[in-house]
Amino acid sequence: MIDYKIICRKIESAASETGMFIKKESEKFDISKAESKGLHDFVSYVDKESEKMLVERLGNILPEAGFIAEEGTSSKKGREYCWVIDPLDGTTNFVHGFHPYAISVGLTKDEEPVAGVVHEVGGNETFTAWLGGGAWLNGKRICVSSAEKVSDSLIATGLPYNNFSRLDKYMACLTYFCRVSHGIRRFGSAAVDLSYVACGRFEAFYEYDLKPWDVAAGIIILREAGGKISDFSGKEKNLTGSEIVAANRFVFPEFLEIVSKFMQH
Repeated sequence: MIDYKIICRKIESAASETGMFIKKESEKFDISKAESKGLHDFVSYVDKESEKMLVERLGNILPEAGFIAEEGTSSKKGREYCWVIDPLDGTTNFVHGFHPYAISVGLTKDEEPVAGVVHEVGGNETFTAWLGGGAWLNGKRICVSSAEKVSDSLIATGLPYNNFSRLDKYMACLTYFCRVSHGIRRFGSAAVDLSYVACGRFEAFYEYDLKPWDVAAGIIILREAGGKISDFSGKEKNLTGSEIVAANRFVFPEFLEIVSKFMQH
């Protein structure tokens, strides 16, 4: 039987090693070395090398697992387990020398996250969770905030960068939250946003057009910290990142109702 706690310790080690590489490269990185994968969607040699490092280390931890990796350095299939990796979540931040940016590693079993690590490189903060084991930040137990209403909440979000099909609805929702909450923050890393909800820095987060590697680790970290996460219709299983609503368990029903009202009509 696989011990997810032990797995997480090994993921933390791999993420820490990769994070040191990213931090070292950040000190000399030239934005002209960044490539464009699409409109406002950047990738660098740092993303690619970081992913190679993670794939090698994670492959040794659980050889039977497959990979879903953002930069495609491995397309190995697994029957039951799968590593879902973003080697540098927040690449646009990275290429501009701005924090936060993070390594996100999730392990799924039958497409549901069972272990995850988000390592925020600049602050050297490592968020960790495994199924039934709680959520942790640098070895200390974390939980979501106790705020009960959207009016008492600080909300995180991510602006769409190339899919503007729902932009008008999104901006109407954003405007509403600006008026009724403690405020809105946009950090540019969904993995960090979800981790910050998990440790109580934010009460809620929503975004659309994310990918599995953006959210896999954050999902298990948030759930184990006592939070809730779903798509805009409230579905909590098989989340791909295309629609994400996350919050502490008190705020979640109200927050979901508001986001759904604006984004689904």
